[in-house]
Amino acid sequence: MDEPGRPPSSDVAFTPSVKAVQARKGSRRAYAHVEAEGGWPTRITPDLADFIAAQTSIFMATANSLGQPYIQHRGGPPGFLRVLDETTLGFADFTGNRQFITLGNLAENDQAHLFLIDYATRRRIKIWGRAKVVEGDDALMAELMPRDYRARPSQAILFTVSAWDANCPQHIPQKIDAADVAAALAERDARILAL
Repeated sequence: MDEPGRPPSSDVAFTPSVKAVQARKGSRRAYAHVEAEGGWPTRITPDLADFIAAQTSIFMATANSLGQPYIQHRGGPPGFLRVLDETTLGFADFTGNRQFITLGNLAENDQAHLFLIDYATRRRIKIWGRAKVVEGDDALMAELMPRDYRARPSQAILFTVSAWDANCPQHIPQKIDAADVAAALAERDARILAL
């Protein structure tokens, strides 16, 4: 949580306009209670670190200097998104379609957002912060590059956490990863064969 006297960390999302809508729609009192406690967490907890380490797919939102938003998918093996310390995440940014919208947006506006969702457990995490592109740092790239992953890294992206929040599972469809289904079926088939 934030230090006493500072605006609550949840103000990263709860702007005056948002608070006005919350008041009009009846949810302001509940969120005012969150603010009185300092807002949302600002440090990566062990539970959040475990959730991050399991992710194979994330979404990163950026916006250009005019406010035009953009969401980019990033993926890799579990652990491709790394916790570097209690406020910093990083990942190797792999060569893709070469549009470079995220990189261009970050060059003029470092505010960013990460959205992580686990459909199997119906859990989602929203992370607000600031991101920067790091090029030419071989040591950082070696630290972030997933072992034995066949992808070409172009640069690293470091993300400094401002605040994070977990959403309720309502309306998240439960989906199971194909690899998990294949493993479960193989285990079942092995048990049937053994019988």
